[in-house]
Amino acid sequence: MKRHIALLPIALALGFLQQVQAADPAPISNEVYKLAKDDIDHHYDSEKKACDSLSGNAKDICQEEAKGAEKVAQARLKAQHTGKQSDKDDAVKAGIEARYNIAKERCDDVQGNQKDVCVKQAKADRDKAMANLKARQEIKEARDDAAEKKREADYKVAQERCDAMSGNAKDACQASAKARFNMY
Repeated sequence: MKRHIALLPIALALGFLQQVQAADPAPISNEVYKLAKDDIDHHYDSEKKACDSLSGNAKDICQEEAKGAEKVAQARLKAQHTGKQSDKDDAVKAGIEARYNIAKERCDDVQGNQKDVCVKQAKADRDKAMANLKARQEIKEARDDAAEKKREADYKVAQERCDAMSGNAKDACQASAKARFNMY
């Protein structure tokens, strides 16, 4: 029970970061980033200390959970700080790896074939999650590429309409087309 209470601040922070990240906010300032990073480090240290009261594999699992929570929180914070899609993807990867490492550590509680199955299942879950992430990235790239091609095609049509005009009207039409289709 004490451990779950100790995890509450990290869980709340991660939940908050997820909500904020889902809204795609403006990147946070360097000062806020450093303060949040220090806070995550502080929570990680207290989580590690909470694991000291445990022993055996329970302690190993506890430490892996604390380490995973810290890595995920740091990655999400970085993604929020930079706003880069690659950092957001890295945060997702950190979560996948954290779940995998925790699952592998839990497998140490069983023996023989059950342990082998447990480890294989953990690896399969990780591999499926990574494949889903890659597929989402590829879909996003394909959509972005398609949107760019549509935008360029629409711009060419607008330019062709402008060619029928002359003088200031043509200049205004071309400027308007460039602005509408973001062709600077």
